[in-house]
Order: sequence, then structure tokens, then C-alpha cells
Amino acid sequence: MARSFGQVLVDLGYVDEEQLELLREEQSQRSGELIGQIAISMNMLTEDQLAQALGEQLGLQVVAISDLTVPKEVLSHFTEAMAHMYRSIPLAFRDDTLTIATSEPQNLSVMDELRNFLGYQIRVVVSTPKEIDTALERYYATDQGDSVESILDDLKNDKEYQEALDENGELDLASAEALSESAPVRKLLNMVFLLGIKDHASDIHFEPFEDEFKIRIKADGTLYEMVPPPRHLASAITTRIKVLANLDIAEKRLPQDGRIRLMVAGTPIDFRVSVLPTMFGESVVCRILDKSVISLDLNNVGMSQELMTQFRQVIESPNGIILVTGPTGSGKTTTLYSALSELNVITEKLMTTEDPVEYDIDGIVQMPIDAEIGNTFAQCLRSILRQDPDVILVGEIRDRETAQIAVQASLTGHLVFSTLHTNDAPSTITRLKDMGIPEFLITATLRAILAQRLVRRVCTNCRAEVKPSEEQLAELGLTPQDVAGKHFYQGAGCERCNNTGYKGRTAIHEFLMVNEEMRDIILRNGSVAEMRESAQRHGMLTLRDAGLVKVFEGTTTIEEVVRETVLDA
Repeated sequence: MARSFGQVLVDLGYVDEEQLELLREEQSQRSGELIGQIAISMNMLTEDQLAQALGEQLGLQVVAISDLTVPKEVLSHFTEAMAHMYRSIPLAFRDDTLTIATSEPQNLSVMDELRNFLGYQIRVVVSTPKEIDTALERYYATDQGDSVESILDDLKNDKEYQEALDENGELDLASAEALSESAPVRKLLNMVFLLGIKDHASDIHFEPFEDEFKIRIKADGTLYEMVPPPRHLASAITTRIKVLANLDIAEKRLPQDGRIRLMVAGTPIDFRVSVLPTMFGESVVCRILDKSVISLDLNNVGMSQELMTQFRQVIESPNGIILVTGPTGSGKTTTLYSALSELNVITEKLMTTEDPVEYDIDGIVQMPIDAEIGNTFAQCLRSILRQDPDVILVGEIRDRETAQIAVQASLTGHLVFSTLHTNDAPSTITRLKDMGIPEFLITATLRAILAQRLVRRVCTNCRAEVKPSEEQLAELGLTPQDVAGKHFYQGAGCERCNNTGYKGRTAIHEFLMVNEEMRDIILRNGSVAEMRESAQRHGMLTLRDAGLVKVFEGTTTIEEVVRETVLDA
């Protein structure tokens, strides 16, 4: 029977039985923290002793990386992104086995992940966190072999790659399929995926054109182009993605959708894959669904304290409809998930119907839409109502039928969350009327509407105060006198923000509460302008005004607010 780590510490003489008992008591207070880390924090153990104890327990060799010189060809098996993400250093490569040093050998999933990523057998040795940090600085300093350019340079000299090319420098179908499993293509794709995850990107685009094959990464709502790989590698890269997503590699005439599930540094990450035939090959877009990046917490969605209080009061309603509106990519789903997470208690039954289910949340029953077999939003919603839910999320109200069932669900005591694609909060009410929902039912069921947009945050690393021009102020309908004493900031551009001046995004909101006055306006078929005026009188900030608040706080820029609220001016 394997010894516990605590017993190993005692057997090696690093702690005595009394100290071990103390460590175990402390561990019970620090939910889930490893006993070795607790011992270090309490000065009972050094990093070197921890490494020795891990090696002893797991039967692994302990290595001082600083005493070694790792050959460049071995280091090339790891990119900088991979080395930092896994906090591991490759030390040797022999007989199709890569030896790596890590300070966390007990994390067995790392070996499986790296085996899947690299296609090699992995042998683990133990080192200290300090040794790993020093080696990362020594071998993986910025611009040393960690770029798509360097991988492409290596690719040109790869024997397997050269053999796959014909006399015209092109790949035939059989060669493309063989090359898709080769080390160079695996390495290139791994690099792109890891860079996307590291940059907190939302999508990766692989786009074939007549003379080139582009790879673009979308981060903070903006696309950035990477160094393009050779055009004839397009089919090999696409085939590799289709293999990972369990799609039909022989089918190149029809669109296909799939999913790639990866474990990266212990975090499960899903890539939602869409393959589309085009004139010059198959275009692939991978949507990155990384739960560790998306914080499903209402405190993190960018609401002011006052708005947060109002929104929390509304979502505590026993029934009714709450709508979140905005264009695709405006963070509607994240806001709704955050609201559901807050309501997710053992005494309530929460159910969702989504197209598709993006994030699975413990405690919530989630149902995917499949229109091809008749599983529409309306059909799913009917079925959900027979499951005795308390709170329902309908991914989107797209048609009259879904809207009618949502209204009926709220009338029968359910709280219904959903989304609509409208420009602002007041025009949402008009959209519901256009769908055929009578005014009296809208006033009876609708509790509130939250319109939102995402604006990019000014990079805090290169932020500097600027003076806006009169033209910039005019775009917001302001004069220099209006902004006297106000401060404006802009990012100069640095390495951390890819020289864009922006890093991350935040939301701006327009929150319309359906009060008695608003119900009277709806019942007498009042105009959108009348609704907006009434809502503003009761404290609603328009999207543009909410954006201005973020500008004056130094969170974003005038350009971002104008770009995202141009239709609401």
C-alpha cells in the first residue's frame, strides 16, 4: 500500500508525528490545499525537501535543472506558451520519449495532456519551483524560439514535410492526411491553440484564400493576424482540426460542426468547431470556451453598485420575464449565466434551453437545441414546463411561438430569462409587440430589460492621460465646457496589450424597469421615445451615458463608446 505524503515526510525525518498532526489539522481548515505547500508556508519544510519527498513518494528522480544544459533541439519540443502554462521544462528526448521536469509531479493529468498535445511518451522527473522559474527565464525568455515564425522555419527543414510535397511544392490529399498527424502540424496547431488560450481569445479563424492561408485570433472583440503558414498546409491543418473534432475528413462539400475538448494545465477547455466549404478550401472557426476566463459572477459583469442592487432585486422576483438584449458577442450569455449562478441554490430547480449549451454549470439542467430534428426553442420550452422548474432560461426568443410560451410560463409562476437582438431597452418592447404579444400580456409579465454592449478596457500597463479633441467630444455631443475637470485616458500600446492600447473588456448597461408609469405607456401604445423619456426620468442611463461614465472613470475611451453606441446617440 502506497504511503501517504505526510508519512513520507515523517520517514525522511523532515517532520515528526506531532508536527504532522498539526499539518493535518491545518489542512482541514484550508479546503483542498496540499500538505506540502502548507508545510512550506509554516516554515516546516524547504522547497528542496518537498521535491525530495515527492520523488520518494512517487518513485521519481529528483533533478537540479541548473546543473544541466538542455540542447536547443530538445527545447524546441516545448513552446514558451506551453512551458509557462504547464510550468515544465523538457530535458531530454530519446526513443520517442520526452523527459520533462516539473515541481508538481502529483498532477497526473499533465502527462496525459502533454502526451495528447505532442504525440510522445512522457517521462517525469521532479524539480523545485525555484529551479523551474530559473529555467523558464533561462530557456524561454521572450522572442527565443516561441513564435509561429520559428515553428514555420523549422517546418521548412522538416524531412517528413519535404517528402510530402510534390515537384510543384503542393500536397496531394493523401499526403495532407498523413501530414495532419505529423509532429510539425501538431506543433503548429498546438502553438496556435495555446496562444489563443493565453491571450484569452474568443475565436481562432483559419481562412483559405487563393494565394494564402490566414490564421487570425479574436481577442477583446478584435481580430489579429498571425504569421500565415504556407498555403499548401491548409488542408493538413484543417484535417488535423477535423480529426480532433471527430468530423468526417472526407466530406469537404458540406458545412460541419463539432467540438474539441482539451485539458490545458488542469483546466477543461472546449473548442466549438465550425467548418465551412469556400471557393478555396474549408474555412474553420474555433470558438474557445474557457470557464477559467469567464467568471460567472454578477460582481464581475461591469455593473455599477446602484445598478447591481436594482438587478438583484429584479432577479429575486417569483415570476415574470427578464430580458437581456444586444448584438451577438455583447456578453448577454455571460450576464444571464451570472444571474443563474446567483439563483442556483438547492431549493430551486433551474433549467435552460440553449443553442448550443456553451458552459455546463453544476446544479442546472441544460437542454441543447437541435432544429434539424424539430427540437426548437418552442418545443424545448414546452417540455421544460412539464419538468416543474422554478427558473427557466430560454437562449433566445426568435419567433412568436417562443415568445407566447415564455409569456405563458411567466403567468403560471415561473421566472423566465431570455435574450433578444434589439438596439436598446425601450425598442425591445416594440419588438415583442411586433411578434404578436398583446400589450396587456407584456405589462403583466415583463419585469425588466437590460441592454448591454462590450467596450475594450484601456491597458493599465501603458495608460496615459490625454486631452480629447473638440471633434472627439462633438461625436458624443459634448463641448469642452461640459468636460472641464474630467480626465481622459488612452493606452500608448505595449507588449502586454499587443500594441493596441487595450486589454480586456467591460460592459456598459441600459436598465429599464417596468414600473406602473411604463405599464400605462405600453397599454396606450406609447412611442419608443416616450418610453425612453419615462425610463430616464426614473433613473435609467442610456448606453451612451453609461459609456460616458466609464470614460470619465478612465476605464475606456471615447472611440470605444462611440463605436459601440453609435445607433443610440
